[in-house]
Amino acid sequence: MTPTTVDLQDIQITPELRGVIATPPASAGPGPFPAVVMVHEVFGIDAAMRAQITRLAQAGYVVLMPDLFSRGGARKCLTATFKALTAGKGQAFDDVESAKANLLARTDTTNKIGVIGFCMGGGFALLLANRGYDASAVNYGMMPKDLDAVLEGACPIIGSFGAKDKQLTGAATKLELALTKKKIAHDIKEYPNTGHAFMNPHQAGGPVFGTLLRITGAKPNPDAAADAWSRIEKFFAEHLG
Repeated sequence: MTPTTVDLQDIQITPELRGVIATPPASAGPGPFPAVVMVHEVFGIDAAMRAQITRLAQAGYVVLMPDLFSRGGARKCLTATFKALTAGKGQAFDDVESAKANLLARTDTTNKIGVIGFCMGGGFALLLANRGYDASAVNYGMMPKDLDAVLEGACPIIGSFGAKDKQLTGAATKLELALTKKKIAHDIKEYPNTGHAFMNPHQAGGPVFGTLLRITGAKPNPDAAADAWSRIEKFFAEHLG
């Protein structure tokens, strides 16, 4: 029987930057495979993010998730990371670029590369759409103030949002209209009765923050997550395959 296990490894991308890389199972064939940079959510590379990177590698992609909190953990790096997200530049973007270069230099990847992000990472995935990627998957990521400028020259974008996500009210509609106006290939969907972080396989945030998140409606929705992943796989296959 052909092995179906994803190879998941912690690696050092640069002397200061750690990351997690996942390669497709042997059943996916010899490759080379399209590459994807995955940007983690606000809680860093936890069990939920490791499950997400494994999930995408199983679909036939070499996926690398840089640890944006490498230089001191979330407590030290979170503020700087959000400042970079707001400014559209900074160490976090440099780290993602290092991950991208690492992937493209590998012998088991093609010259096609995508970016995908969740929560905070979804915001990064949107800002990175015009920075040399072939497809971007924005999962409940915040909208930048200068959305039209961000989308100038952007690659195809797929976005998934929850209708009950109070942090992102109207985000799906705003992104849909902007992408349509610029004639950028896209697939944007808002899921009813669904809140923030709905694609996580289990409650994120640990015992303390996890309880608070559930109260706000930020919790897994397996049905919506399955549909979102199905759309992402189809979209990536079209633009990265």
